[in-house]
Amino acid sequence: MSAAWRRLRVVLWVAVGVVTLGFLLALEIAARRYGQPGPIGSPVNDLISAPKPGPLYGGLALMMVVLTWRQRFIAAGAAIGIDIVFLLVRWAAGAKLSDCHILGSGALWVILGCAVIAVTRRTGPERVLLLKGVGLGLLLVAGRKTGDTWLLITSKARPTVLDQYVATADHALGNPSWLAGRMVEATAPVGTHLLHLVYAQLAVAAVVVALYQLRDVAVERRFPRHHLVRTFLVIGLLGPAIYMIFPVVGPVFAYGPGASGTGGVQWAAADLWPHTAPPLNLPHPMPYDGITPRNCMPSLHTAWATAIFIHTRRGPRVLRHAGTFWLIATLSATLGFGYHYGVDLVAGVVFALTIEAALRLSHHGWDLPGIRMVGHGAIVFGALLVSYRYLPMEMAGHPWVFGPLLVLAMSSVIYGYVRTTRQWEPTAASTPQPELQPEPV
Repeated sequence: MSAAWRRLRVVLWVAVGVVTLGFLLALEIAARRYGQPGPIGSPVNDLISAPKPGPLYGGLALMMVVLTWRQRFIAAGAAIGIDIVFLLVRWAAGAKLSDCHILGSGALWVILGCAVIAVTRRTGPERVLLLKGVGLGLLLVAGRKTGDTWLLITSKARPTVLDQYVATADHALGNPSWLAGRMVEATAPVGTHLLHLVYAQLAVAAVVVALYQLRDVAVERRFPRHHLVRTFLVIGLLGPAIYMIFPVVGPVFAYGPGASGTGGVQWAAADLWPHTAPPLNLPHPMPYDGITPRNCMPSLHTAWATAIFIHTRRGPRVLRHAGTFWLIATLSATLGFGYHYGVDLVAGVVFALTIEAALRLSHHGWDLPGIRMVGHGAIVFGALLVSYRYLPMEMAGHPWVFGPLLVLAMSSVIYGYVRTTRQWEPTAASTPQPELQPEPV
């Protein structure tokens, strides 16, 4: 690598860091305007207050991929010990404790402690590797906090939603959320409990897959060029920006009783989900409450589950089966609980494949097939959003035309991704065959 290219990479990384910091500050200011801590203030509060433990211990697990087994046991023990001390202090002070918000501060303290050790006690490549591990853990924590802030902003900044447009366009696919909702009701309580578990623990599945991909970092002393965490974070960063452009709350809120204490019949266009399909009326924007996130278009749960499915294809058989199950169960949950329309899922698949292709292209090298694939995915995604917004009546009026077109558009992106990425796979060198020699007479 030439010195000029090294300098250019440093400049690019500095620019990315500055832009990221500015973005986080803007989100923090916006969240403070609505009376909530943002992606910077919330982790600071988690150092003392009782946070939700999942993201913090997930970040600690990712950070520990750079440590030896002995160091991992020490880090995990220190995190648990700190949390026990905090728990006893809170209990002695009479602080109100939530069942799911009693641990987590210890994990964050250990991550920050490893950052201090990297700066003060490590040098050279070892310092860089440990700082990369710390950065990976903090990225997971910051990504979760950034997503929560985005959802808050969407509910406050977008007082009207476009659910009527999406529900009308969804007639082209036969209103799959209504059908899936009735099927999930028929499988209660076993089916609903299983799907709730899968839907709520998507991040845990992602951490498990990421840990498998990063299992050799401590031995090889380097990270792989591409892994699931990168895709997961980029999807979570870009997706909410689409929420601001295309605010949608979902069928259970816009056409049903709402869920989890938000929304409700008083805000719904009609109480129809899941037993009565929405009527074909001219759609228009409708006001909704200032609490429910506008987080449907595209379905990021679908995008994340698609990314998990892709990244498990190279794993052992049990991991491949788990990735397939998680994708199918996530799609069933998003539709069956009324959180998404069918067209949301189509957009989510295209969104995920386009981002995954772009990230893989960035480390493979910008060749023409890869650029063509990313451009095709971006064009299809934009065309989907435009058609949902401006052609919903035409889509609903001609389902036998637009339904297959939606599936074909999604399938073209899937085919393009598979065809393009297969060209990037290293091929085993063929074993040379000895030439046939004439037999002696």
